[in-house]
Amino acid sequence: MRLRLLDKYILKAFVGPFLFGVFAFTSIFIGTGTLFRIAQYITEYGAPLLLVMKAFFLAMPSIILLTFPMSVLLGSLMAFSRLSSTSEIVVMRAGGLSFLRLAMPVYILALLISIGAVAFNEFVVPRTNNMYQTIVREEIMKNASPQTQNHIVLKSMNGDNLSTLMYAKHYDSESKKLSMITVQQFNDKGELQQVENAENAEWNGQVWVMHSGIIYDVSAGEGVERTMKFKEQVLPIKSSPNEVQQDQRKPEELTIKELRHQIKAYKAAYTNSNKLEMEMYQRFTIPLASFVFALVGAPLGLQKQRSSSSIGFGISILIIFIYYGVMTFAGALGKGGALPTWMAAMIPDTLGIIAGLYLNWRVSR
Repeated sequence: MRLRLLDKYILKAFVGPFLFGVFAFTSIFIGTGTLFRIAQYITEYGAPLLLVMKAFFLAMPSIILLTFPMSVLLGSLMAFSRLSSTSEIVVMRAGGLSFLRLAMPVYILALLISIGAVAFNEFVVPRTNNMYQTIVREEIMKNASPQTQNHIVLKSMNGDNLSTLMYAKHYDSESKKLSMITVQQFNDKGELQQVENAENAEWNGQVWVMHSGIIYDVSAGEGVERTMKFKEQVLPIKSSPNEVQQDQRKPEELTIKELRHQIKAYKAAYTNSNKLEMEMYQRFTIPLASFVFALVGAPLGLQKQRSSSSIGFGISILIIFIYYGVMTFAGALGKGGALPTWMAAMIPDTLGIIAGLYLNWRVSR
């Protein structure tokens, strides 16, 4: 029973600084970027205040998600720093409790925060990002979309399975023309049956018509069975030109499943998909940073002369800077093809876990 009370006491010491961190770091992000964009929408586009406020609140989930790892670091560091400065940790360890046992409730809570952040990043953030971009594009900027767009991906679904997946390298909204097209068609089980390549496709007012292409039948599952060239072929995508433009979303607006579809389309057209792959893998590695930062922050809080809140906050900023610096550098290597994307995405968390385990081992001796 006493251990349960002790767990609650340690968690109480952690939750306060954690919530403060969420508020503080969110305020920093808002003050350094979001408010500037909001002011720009009012001054340059004359957007009404109510619409701008709606866009502001829709931008919040993606910002808050980034603050979770930082706040866990600050919370764990300051919680154990306070317990250490008042000699409570000494008393607890004198009672036969190891540091790992004392830190376990914080580690478990940090792991739950990481798991929750993955779910939040999958089911909430892409949707709010898409709503935010829709408001900015359609209501604030009045559909001021570019005349040409690159890397167009369109799809149709058969239940939960892909039915058709199309990739076009370019789209010209003025001429309503798609260029360098690859179309994959799947059966009811989601198995690839046919691949079509065409130089271009034009909108005739009702359908997209592909020109000068070739069809590959791969239904046998052992490579190409038959090929057939065509001069004209109806593109099996029903999206109108306006829908083509509206359906193109940024990677941060896509769910993990949608990112996988995009990557599949890119690879079928032999187009570099490293940026999308990095985005997909970081949907897991960035939320995992909450657990990683707890592993690092808790033992650091036991170091001497950590009693000052300002020192604790400063150490948190330094560790965050190092982590995101490594993440940015590794991400650049992954996007550039110097490293496999999954490896580049895992480097910051892997280094953090190694550092955290070492610090835990050192303070447990």
